[in-house]
Amino acid sequence: MNQSAFVFPGQGSQKLGMGADLVHNFKLAKQTFEEASDAVGINLLHLCTQGPVEELNRTEMTQPALLTVSMAAYRVLVSETEIRPAYVAGHSLGEFTAITAADGFILTDAVSLVQKRGRYMQEAVPDGEGAMAAILGMELEEIQEVCDEVGGVVVPANLNCPGQIVISGEKAAVEDVAELSMERGAKRVMLLPVSVPSHSPLMKPVCRRLKEALECLSIRDLSVPLVNNVEATVIRTADEIRKELISQLVSPLHWEQSIREMISRGVETFIELGPGKVLSSLIGRIQKDVQILNLEDLEGLKAIQQMTKSREV
Repeated sequence: MNQSAFVFPGQGSQKLGMGADLVHNFKLAKQTFEEASDAVGINLLHLCTQGPVEELNRTEMTQPALLTVSMAAYRVLVSETEIRPAYVAGHSLGEFTAITAADGFILTDAVSLVQKRGRYMQEAVPDGEGAMAAILGMELEEIQEVCDEVGGVVVPANLNCPGQIVISGEKAAVEDVAELSMERGAKRVMLLPVSVPSHSPLMKPVCRRLKEALECLSIRDLSVPLVNNVEATVIRTADEIRKELISQLVSPLHWEQSIREMISRGVETFIELGPGKVLSSLIGRIQKDVQILNLEDLEGLKAIQQMTKSREV
């Protein structure tokens, strides 16, 4: 297979039933769930497969659950194929998974860390006071102009792909920007089902708490380079990782730029590891002629294995 990058989804990709097929078919996936569950004192497999969905969607629960499912998929891929990544990247929470896959964190530390991160984020902004919305069909400069016009805290948060930017901030301000954007020519505006305004100045109180949590962990230099969210540059050292994970709380995510950076470095295949195809869809909009694969179940693994064999013929 040509040069590959492994990418890991963030919050919003979770769904009831995720991970069940992997656990059913692979002992390694079951062991991953058991290891992670012991670390946080939660039966993560039961949460992912049985819910209730309201509990799964709580930020404090979503983050360790998603990281565990994605790491189970990663471990299965590595154990069942010879595919290895030239780069890793993750969208927001997914960046923690990418770092774990690249040996920066051990799984138990990672799952405990993101559980704390989720709790800190929930506590920073009470329910109902924060919001995020996706704006389709407007340029960054236009959206920034609208954000500057309205009162309150609201900023571009996720620069996902051409024509899709997510804003984040105070609920009233986000709603004002959403309404004004439609008046200014946006094709569509969707309020997202989240109350935590990620990647906005409202997350500033979380920075200190996450910094303290990171200082208590052993972080290793990465075995595979990471293309980071904040600057879309390659990082590998433990010091760079600590800085990145704190900065991304209050900084916009440059996902489109990150994908383009990996393509410029020779990546032709992207494999999304974890539930759903959110990142795959974004990558397809960024670059039409790259190969995009997914692994969230046995069927996904078989498709990857078949693709590998066809390239060897």
